[in-house]
This record gives sequence, structure tokens and C-alpha cells, in this order.
Amino acid sequence: MVLLHSLALLSSVAVTIAQTDSMTIYGQIPLFQTTTTAAATGTVSGSAAPVQTTLAAYDKTELTPPAPPNPNPGSNNYSMSLQRSAATVTGLSIPHNGVGFWGFSIEMSVISQVLGKNSSFLQPSFLNLLANIQERSGGVVIRLGGNTQEFAALVPTDSIANGHTFAKADSGSTQTTKTPAVLYTIDMFYMAANISALLNVKWFMGIPFNDSVNWRLQIAEEGQTILGDNLLGLQAANEPDFYQKFGRRVTYSPQQYSDEVGQLIAAIDANPRITNKHQLLAPSVSGQWAPEDVWNTGFIDKYKDRMYAFTVEHYPRDNCAAQFNNGDTIVDPQAVFPNYLSHTEVVSLVQPYTNSANLATAAGKPFMMFETNTGSCGGFKGISDSYGAALWAMDYGLQMAYNNFTHAMMHVGGQNVFYNPFTAPPTNQSAFNEWTAGAIYYSAIVLAEAFGTGNNTRVIDLWGNSGSVYTPSYAFYDGDTLSKVALFNYIDDKTGANDLKVTLTMPQGVPGTVKVKYLSALSVSSKNNITWAGQTLGGQFEVDGRFKGDLNVTTITCDTSTAVNACVIPVPAPGFALVFMDTSEPNLSLGQATQTFATSAHTKAHNTVTYDPAAVATSNGHSGVDREAAGLGSTSSGSVVSAARRRAVLSFEALVGACVAVAVGGVWVGRALVQ
Repeated sequence: MVLLHSLALLSSVAVTIAQTDSMTIYGQIPLFQTTTTAAATGTVSGSAAPVQTTLAAYDKTELTPPAPPNPNPGSNNYSMSLQRSAATVTGLSIPHNGVGFWGFSIEMSVISQVLGKNSSFLQPSFLNLLANIQERSGGVVIRLGGNTQEFAALVPTDSIANGHTFAKADSGSTQTTKTPAVLYTIDMFYMAANISALLNVKWFMGIPFNDSVNWRLQIAEEGQTILGDNLLGLQAANEPDFYQKFGRRVTYSPQQYSDEVGQLIAAIDANPRITNKHQLLAPSVSGQWAPEDVWNTGFIDKYKDRMYAFTVEHYPRDNCAAQFNNGDTIVDPQAVFPNYLSHTEVVSLVQPYTNSANLATAAGKPFMMFETNTGSCGGFKGISDSYGAALWAMDYGLQMAYNNFTHAMMHVGGQNVFYNPFTAPPTNQSAFNEWTAGAIYYSAIVLAEAFGTGNNTRVIDLWGNSGSVYTPSYAFYDGDTLSKVALFNYIDDKTGANDLKVTLTMPQGVPGTVKVKYLSALSVSSKNNITWAGQTLGGQFEVDGRFKGDLNVTTITCDTSTAVNACVIPVPAPGFALVFMDTSEPNLSLGQATQTFATSAHTKAHNTVTYDPAAVATSNGHSGVDREAAGLGSTSSGSVVSAARRRAVLSFEALVGACVAVAVGGVWVGRALVQ
């Protein structure tokens, strides 16, 4: 709901409050309160209580940057000749659509930390983080699942204490990650539906695969009924190539897996509540088997008509030994840090999947990296949350896009992992601390801008600078026309000796000016003060999902004379530059997303002020009447039975904040957004 008449609405809400017997009283975060915290020392500035934690998500370790290469295989001043028209370029990727290439894979066991407590209490910071990507690329894809989906079970709403949507139970799993069984209520689907009512978010979920005799298909039944077209696909097994190792099957082979997918399809066909029979995602293998081991069973030809997409999962290296003390050799982050600062790493990660991507494309299906990040089991201290990881994730994402992956999902875990793109504060700190953004979240933002909102952007790896692995480069063609160039500098050198000056030329003539956005930080080891075009989300416990600071876009005047015909782009060491060849590109003027969600109110009670929800009907496009007729009732704590009569929570104080936001161009959407 856009507050076009703020004072009138304030007056009407004041009347509503005066006439309502029960309402929520919200506590405001003090306007000028600061909560800058040093976990290592326990020091704190401002009025917040000290925060002392050793949780991985807030670790402050900074590694030593690798020394500059000596000799440097490339040049600090190199040139690239680019073609203006895609028609004269060979080797371009498939066209990529206008939904952000990097999506998010959220472990099922942490949904309540990330999305919200239930369908009436969504996390506004999370919504803001998604809104940033949506405005740049048109939408966001999210997967809810992971290892914990395999043992998940739908339970009655009143079976979980205190009206919660999720609980955990011992699954009996003996695998490395000690996967729990997630118990969830139907409200999980309403949470996702309410988010999709606010933003263009599409979802992937997973059918539990631990019992292939008694299939638990409620994920498909309720997901399709409540989410409708916002549910894109349903994963058929997560990392089945590890089932034997983790004890989920006594013996297991690609052929057995292929057969079980056939059994799942038969169960889906026999289930009248699952109306879309063509939404599966498979095989999601993760390195124990090669994808070809599954393809060789005839999998693609046999099942392609039942698939939404073909999928794989992969992490560059394993950190489970450090997290779970499983007896394997512990990886030293300092020793492997240089691997994340080289184009060689991402090329070697993607190369084993190029054949599969081509097979999927030939079959007319998307091909996705369904789960990945800097390292399995939470990533690496000092690497996963560094600016170097942000450079790596951009390079990795672009390399996948160049090799015809359609999307990739950054995995999101709980408080005790290093690699999260975003992390909610611990529950006992949520009254005075805000979220924390990981460095790789910026990678998702940059790629969203690079691909834009169109449906026809193709990318190519340029291999500039004599193929130096420290200075990769890519070009983007929007339709037939060169639109952007991405320039990397992995080298960390504060002396300036390895800063780049990249000369871009075009046989057809360069434009008079180009504009550049930089992703910047002091060092590849930096965790703080990372900026995109001069703006930042903030440091630990400071993030509400909105960018802070002034937008800073660099204008570079090109030499259009026949003798020179060049644009010279500086790129610091380390650094990343996204060069916009079209200075009228809408994303150039975009800093903070125009749609934002208030983050200043925190619940203190269950009673609520309510208002007519007709303006904010949710789910799969049905009206409240339609949903009531379908029997899609509410399961939130204190809610009425009818889905058509679900009420969103507002507070007088939050509304005041919304009016202030409108005064400066902000937007408040009338929905349950408070935490």
C-alpha cells in the first residue's frame, strides 16, 4: 500500500486504534542508536548491550593477501578490441532471462531465521535485500531445501509449540553434517506466497527422498495449491550420489537413482492434488558421481518431459573436517586463499559441466547449479566472507553463465557458517542488532545489473590481457548490441604498481563517453567497507537491506578520433569495474531500490491491529474468496481459519515511519513485515 495521503491515513489508523480492543504495541529502535560491536574484544559503542560471539557468521579473521605475482603474466596496460554487434561474435552464451542469475539456496532448517517467524511476521531486511536484486534484474529465484529437506515432514499446525512454523527432530542421520529432520506446518507455503505477493520471487522446493516407498508428497501438493505459478520446480533428491556414503541407502547407483525417479513420477501421476506433473529438478549430483553417470542411464530422454530443469551441485572444496571433526585433513584457509583469486579456479569448476549444460540446452531445459558456495560445510574463515570471495563469486557466476548455466544458487546456512550472503542476528539480539551482509551478496547485485531486466543478454569470456588469470574480462550483448564489459583485477597491491588501465576499442568506433560502476574494497581480505558504486549495506549487525551513502558512477570520456578510437578504463588492484557502453542504461542511476520495507518495529505481544486485506491478497493469484472456497485456511498463531480473512500486522509507530519514508520517496507496502 503506497501512502499517498500519509496524514489522512495516520488519522484513520488513530481512529482504528482508539476503537480496537486489542492491538500490538511496538518498540522502536532509537533513531540515533549505534550498535557497532567488536566480537574479539567485547567492546561496543552506543547504547546497545555488548555482543560477544564466536559464531562463524561474525568472525573477524582477515587473512594475509597473496603477494602480487612475480613476474606478472599480464600487463598493467592492455587493450581489447570489441565488436559492437553480436552477429560478428562467435562463442556467445545462450540468452539469459531477466531474473537475477545468482539466486539463493536456503537450508530448510534455517527458513524461520531468514524468511520470518511465520506468514504474518516476515523479515523486512530480507525483503529489502531481495528488492535490491529484483529492481536490477526483474526478479529473484530462491530454493528452500538442502540436506534437511530429505527428512522433512509436514505436521499439523498445533503440533509445534507456541504457534511456530518450524521445529527440528533427530532424523537418525549418521552423515557428516548430522542432518536433522525438519518439521514444518502448512504456514511455510503461506510465508513464501506472501513474499511473492510483495516481490517477484519464484521458488524451488524439494520432495523428501529418504523413503522411496512411502513418498511424502505434501511439498508438491501444498506448494502447487498455495504458490501456484510462483512454484517453479520440485527437487527429486538432494545429492543422491552421497546416499550410500551417508547411510541413506545400503547400496546406491546411478541406475537405482534413475529407477527411483521413475517411481516418484508414478506416485505423482497417481496423486490428483499434484496438477502440474512436469516440475521435477534432477539429478543434483555433487561430485561423487559425474552427471554423465546419470545421463548414461537414459535419464534425459526418459524423463525430460517431466523436468523443469536439470541440476547439479558443487563446492570447490570441503571444509567438513574443520566443522565436524570427522577425521579428514583440515584445510588451511590461508594456504588455499590464492586459489580463489585466479580465473583458473572458476574455469576448472565449470569445465566438468559444460557437456551437461549443452545436453540440457539441446533437450530444451534450463541447467542450474542448484547449490554452491565457497566451500561445503559452511565455507572457510577469512575467505568466504571476504572481498576476494565477492570477486570469485562474480567470476564464477559469469563463467557459469558463459557456459550456458541458466541460474546458480548461493547456499545460505545458519549462524555458524562463514559463507552466508546475509545473516539475521541471533534471536536474543534482534531487539538491538540488525542483519549482516556477506561479501558475496554484492556479487549477486553486480550480476543482476550486468544482465539487466531483459530476456536476451548473452555473455562471453574475453580472455583479455594475454589470458592472464589475474585479470579476467567478459562482454555482455543485450540482443544484438554490446551493452557492458566486466573487468577484474584479482591482484592485491596497495602501491598502485598493479593497477590496470584497460583500453577498449571498437572497429565501428567507440562512444563519446562510457560510465563505470566499481565494486571496491581496501584489500582482497577485507570484510568491511565494501562498496558498489560508492554505496554499502553496512557492517556486522548494521544491515537493514538498504544501501547507504551516495551513488558514485564514474564517467569516462573516450577519444573518438580516428587515430585513437579508445576508452581507457582504470581498475585498481584489487578491483572490479562494470563498464556501461550505453549511458542511458536505467541501472546506472539505481542505487537503493525504490521499493523498501520498514525495519524499525519489533513485536512485543501477539495482539494486533488489523485492516482489510483485500488490497494485499496473496498466493497464486486467487482472491480471498477463491482461497476460502478451496479450503486454504490460515495456520498462523492467533489467525482466523479462513485464508481470505488473514490479517496483516500494522503498528501506529511503524506507520509513522512509513510516512517519513514517503516524504523522502520511500514506499511502504501494507503487509505483515515487522519482525
